[in-house]
Amino acid sequence: MLDIIKKHLADFTSSNWDAYKADLDKGAVYEEQATMQRAQGADEFVKSVQRWKRAFPDLKATLKEGFVSGDKVLAEVEWEGTHSGTFEGPLGTIPPTNKRGTVRAAMIYSLKNGKIVGLRHYFDLLTVLRQIGVAPMIGAPAQAAAAGPAPTPRRH
Repeated sequence: MLDIIKKHLADFTSSNWDAYKADLDKGAVYEEQATMQRAQGADEFVKSVQRWKRAFPDLKATLKEGFVSGDKVLAEVEWEGTHSGTFEGPLGTIPPTNKRGTVRAAMIYSLKNGKIVGLRHYFDLLTVLRQIGVAPMIGAPAQAAAAGPAPTPRRH
């Protein structure tokens, strides 16, 4: 079953949408926890994930770990890409920043008869938004930025 997920992620990375959709059950459900997006049916599933490829045309998925239990596959994935397209999401439209971002994600797949029937996708959206420069910094990085550059030590 892990081979199906590897192929599915490779088809996403290469934008091979016909092959990507072929791995899906016609009633497949996609749930993206960070954005609260939910898509029902293979066509809507594909449309939902394509918005990420429009925003990050070079977006690449790298499978770091995969675990199979019964009809479930847990995949730890690293996403990496350049925000060179417009992103349409729950926070509105974000124009391209041409900044790169990398984020780890957990993806829980449900399979039946060799097809993906469900995917719950968990990732840190705030990290993505900070990396592309559209989210305010918080915590220690924000305090450091507000304080300005560190003073240069004086030599005696």
